[in-house]
Amino acid sequence: MRTLVFILISVLGWHLPALAEVEAVEASVDNNPVMLDEAIRLTVTAHGDADRDAFDSSVLLDDFVVGRTSVSSRTSMVNFNTTRTTVWTTTLFPRAVGTFTIPAITIEGKQSAPIEIEVIPVAQGSTQATRDYFVTTQADTREVYLNQQILYTAKLHLATRIEQGSLQAPELANAEIRQVGEDKQYTDIVNGKRYQVIERNFAVVPQKSGTFTLRGPVFQGEVIAADSNQRFGFFNRTQQVNRVGADITIEVKPVPTDIDYHWLPSEFVGLDEEWPDQESFTVGEPMTRVLTFTAMGVVEEQLPELPSHYPPGFKLYPDQASTATVEKDNLLIAQRVESLAIIPTKAGDFVLPEVTVPWFNVLTGETEYATLPARTITVAPAAADTSAPPQTQPQSPAETPPASPLPGADSAPVRSPTYSFDLYLAGALAIALAGWLFTWLYYRRRTGTAPAPVGVNQPVSVNEKHAFSALLRAVDSGESANIQARLRDWLGTLLPHHRPAVVLSTHPTFSEVQQQLNQLLAARYGAQPQAWQASEMRSALERARNSLKRQQNSASSRLPDLYPDVK
Repeated sequence: MRTLVFILISVLGWHLPALAEVEAVEASVDNNPVMLDEAIRLTVTAHGDADRDAFDSSVLLDDFVVGRTSVSSRTSMVNFNTTRTTVWTTTLFPRAVGTFTIPAITIEGKQSAPIEIEVIPVAQGSTQATRDYFVTTQADTREVYLNQQILYTAKLHLATRIEQGSLQAPELANAEIRQVGEDKQYTDIVNGKRYQVIERNFAVVPQKSGTFTLRGPVFQGEVIAADSNQRFGFFNRTQQVNRVGADITIEVKPVPTDIDYHWLPSEFVGLDEEWPDQESFTVGEPMTRVLTFTAMGVVEEQLPELPSHYPPGFKLYPDQASTATVEKDNLLIAQRVESLAIIPTKAGDFVLPEVTVPWFNVLTGETEYATLPARTITVAPAAADTSAPPQTQPQSPAETPPASPLPGADSAPVRSPTYSFDLYLAGALAIALAGWLFTWLYYRRRTGTAPAPVGVNQPVSVNEKHAFSALLRAVDSGESANIQARLRDWLGTLLPHHRPAVVLSTHPTFSEVQQQLNQLLAARYGAQPQAWQASEMRSALERARNSLKRQQNSASSRLPDLYPDVK
């Protein structure tokens, strides 16, 4: 037994060095000559133990379009003689008419013999047998500007039914290529022969200027074999068909030298806006402006940012711009939408400047402008303090009684005595104080309590408690509009004679609440996410409420000391 094992190991060790070497390399093609739109199947066979990745197809790229490559290996042993072969099969599409040479293929030091290939025009071989399948290509223009769309159409003609197949996209270096629209299927007669036609459209957007070759799309499919008597079970025998569309040379012109703006070549550009349906606005109340920029024949990456110039007196909270590219009628349409929340901080009349975006019209070769006209808006103040006394108009000199001289007096006139404005004001204050004192005594005797004097906030009432609870629920919901509405309601129960916007901006007790409100608006309308926590705003509101209650309690506790004898 040991002797047999030793013999087997010796035999295997004797033959292993032979498997590690490539003895010979052969190359062959299945079709020669070949028409321009047909494929050549190149088979390379290496005898010996070759690496499966040893085949390099880059030497073929100068004259051919190289398709998919498959590899297979086979090992056989006869009378202890082991042989191994590795086979690579690839599809080649000729780039032009003429005579070309498939160079020697090198596999681990061994080379195949070169093969000369003759490529003939399609017209010379257009017989019924060879023209059952072909691809035609067409471009709507062969001279474009940089980033201008080319509409590319490929049509696959089929004379018989195919089992399966695929049509690749055209190829162009430094270009954006995407299919537009759905495939169209119809029948057509070419040279007296009926074909089923599958039409597919592509949008090609060059990203570099110069002269380029737009490579035609490749069709690879399987069709029913011509010999219908050869069948395998219930399935028809099929054969592979490869076709390629004709190449198209295009000229991409660079950006004109006089262009000093963001380059945007298009056939049509539009700029629209959405604006609130109102003529006047109020300080502190946000308004939203939405700008929509649309361009045809470009992709969304080419759209510029819209200019944003506003006069002083506004806080701006831009939202993240959204872009998209869609297709309609075989044309790319790119769109950019920018939303901006605008909060006026000053009252007055303002002019929002004109919005202008330049673009290049590829039809006329001229610069044009997408424009939104200037807009004038009126911003009203949040409101003045209604508790302020009206201003008294001084008496004009014309209304002053004329001076009358007394008999026997000097020539200098003596005017009648007049009461000054200070005396009127003192009298009005005395009357108001007496009225307040009477009212306070009246409520004191009836209920044992008296209303707070002017300028002192009322104690917390039941309505205030309900309003504050509703405000806290709104804060928990996180809805900015609801929070602002409930905040106004709550402040209205505390300071009924003051506008909430004025209270928040001037009253030191509510400064922290105003900061939290600003953070809330920034989180809602800002371009970048802002930190805002509902718990922090709840805490700020509770601290402001407790501080206000302490002020009210302090004020009410001092009232009996002012009038100790009143019961």
